[in-house]
Amino acid sequence: MEYIKALGIRYANELPTIRKKKDTPLQPIYEAFTNAWEAIREKYTDEHLNMGCITLGVHCISNALSETNGIYDFDKLCVCDNGIGLNDESYERLVTLRDDSKHFSNKGTGRIQYIHTFDETVLESVFKRNDNSYWMRKVTLSKKDAFISQNAIMRLDEEKEVSSETTNTLVTFLRPLESGDGDYFQTLNIDILKEELLKHFLSLFCDNRTVLPHIKIVHYINQNAVKEVEIKTEDIPEPHKEETFTIAYSQLGENNKIVHSLNTEEFTLKSFVQPNSNLKENAIYLVSKGERASSIKLENLAAKDSIAGNRYLFLLSSPYIDNHDRDDRGNIVLISAKDFRAQEEGSLFPEETILLDDIIEETNNNINRLYNELDSKNQEKNKTIDELQQMFLLNPCTVDKIRRKIKNTDSEETILKAIYQADSEIEAQKDDAIRKQLEEIKTITPDKTEDYPTKLQEKIDELITSIPLQNRTVLSKYIARRKIVLDLFDEILNRELESLKDGKHIDEKLLHNLLFQQSKHSEKPDDSDLWIINEEFIYFKGVSEERFEDIEYQGKKIFDKEFNEEDKRYLNSLGEKRLTKRPDVLLFPEENKAIIIEFKAPDVNVSEHLTQIDFYANILLNYTRDDLQLTTFYGYLIGEGIEDRDVRGRVSRYEYSPKFHYWFRPSEKVVNFNNGPEGNIYTEVIKYSTLLERAKFRNQIFIDKLINGEAKK
Repeated sequence: MEYIKALGIRYANELPTIRKKKDTPLQPIYEAFTNAWEAIREKYTDEHLNMGCITLGVHCISNALSETNGIYDFDKLCVCDNGIGLNDESYERLVTLRDDSKHFSNKGTGRIQYIHTFDETVLESVFKRNDNSYWMRKVTLSKKDAFISQNAIMRLDEEKEVSSETTNTLVTFLRPLESGDGDYFQTLNIDILKEELLKHFLSLFCDNRTVLPHIKIVHYINQNAVKEVEIKTEDIPEPHKEETFTIAYSQLGENNKIVHSLNTEEFTLKSFVQPNSNLKENAIYLVSKGERASSIKLENLAAKDSIAGNRYLFLLSSPYIDNHDRDDRGNIVLISAKDFRAQEEGSLFPEETILLDDIIEETNNNINRLYNELDSKNQEKNKTIDELQQMFLLNPCTVDKIRRKIKNTDSEETILKAIYQADSEIEAQKDDAIRKQLEEIKTITPDKTEDYPTKLQEKIDELITSIPLQNRTVLSKYIARRKIVLDLFDEILNRELESLKDGKHIDEKLLHNLLFQQSKHSEKPDDSDLWIINEEFIYFKGVSEERFEDIEYQGKKIFDKEFNEEDKRYLNSLGEKRLTKRPDVLLFPEENKAIIIEFKAPDVNVSEHLTQIDFYANILLNYTRDDLQLTTFYGYLIGEGIEDRDVRGRVSRYEYSPKFHYWFRPSEKVVNFNNGPEGNIYTEVIKYSTLLERAKFRNQIFIDKLINGEAKK
């Protein structure tokens, strides 16, 4: 036995620089599988890979409880192949850290993944020397103190001539070092291992499906084989499409501007279209040496999107990617345009590189071209943008300017941020123009010539044109009106109106009409003051205090349908005419959704009416016309007489939010009595005084900005 000591380096310092692959405990097994594949490839060549054999063995041993609970302890994992073996040339590479003399773009650090994950890794190999003699070599790899103290990570345990007629290698992994890895291998079964190998080496398997080596995975208990599975050609999905394209290198030109050079690299894109049940997420993965590595952004589809019940997987490979794989394997080092510009700024001869931005852009452009059906997601994006524009009254010029820059996978929040940022840049340009005009005015010198008044008036006219005075005036009126409404709301609650000063009862109608006129349709966004409850409510059409049977939406009564006999019986049972009920406010924000608002007088105990909105939601779900399909409801029960224990005592599902001072029930089922889709309802119980306080705060922010803005002018 001999420790193989390093020369010129100290392993104690070197090992931390080569990080353990953290995203999967299987990385050492992937490394061993890759080495086995390459050993077969050296022995049989690419055309005869099917003469090779790779066997993975998951070994377990029984414990005292195994016969009772069927759970066994993990013992070891073995990878065996009939490749060229650990011959003298391979052995020399093994003992030299970071040796990159091997073909297939190897960096010589895969063995470090062995010792980062397992206490010991044992290699036993039979190889053939030039004189046709066969030899056996046994090597142990580890980073235990016994090794590191010898400045070694490898020990040659045995080397001798043997009687053999073939070459082979057996790699045995013993005792995971970390508890998390131990838990993983304890529960690992051969079906999962097969699935993970198929995912990780999908590109490699696809390229060699016609000459695939014999690959089998065996489960052993107490050295007895109890189950075996194979990876066969039929297990490997065929690429739906395959495309080759080039990407140009980038370099820095004048003024630190990035320009493309004449040099290019070739990239290959394989696409797989699989049913949702087979493919969990849409993704683009970089492939390094046939192994799946890190992912890049798929701009056309969100991870969980599906089209016609299918999802899309894309594998991108290139020699360029192989050459930029890190030592910890699978982390491809690619630089963005922003980092490249910052890194190379000031350099006389910046190095050429292929930018991550170009890889993402060109890959997604090719995906768009290959799959026209992804345009449906683009249409959905434009619909979302249009809805946001209408909902938040966004500047249409700004929206059109950046529409193409918005990705299909961008969230509504991301879209709004992009629009607001573009808006702010436009405003900044306008403000800068105003600043320049003011500076020009300062340069006009008063004199006795006739030109002075004319020049001054011209500059003033230009300045007036630049300042959006009309918009500021409209905004001032809008905010001023809101302040008047809030002041009136405050006076009602505090009984400061003349009609209430004598202790008169505050009628529910008074507050109702302040927020939304009773028996009125809302056809315009600013047709009510429901913004006091929620700013979005002023954008929705709706009705107030109208009988269910008379309510219309999109020009047609919502209960205009033929009821079956049981529905007719129920709607008129117990002496009630249920379709004559009148919800205080009913809004329709979008398809399949309805907002129900109920007001109660300040002296009414609100908790006695907790189920009223649920009842209305059930009527809407079950008896509105079929094309509406109202299934999602939002309820708001508003009053002043609210006692926490009454609310939660009557309906225990309600929760109290002390920070925002309201009660809410996150979601409750709305029953469908006709075997259709069930609904759900989110409900809030809130005080008038709380709504008033919030609305005052929001409006005051606008007032302060207006005042400060005028002061700055």
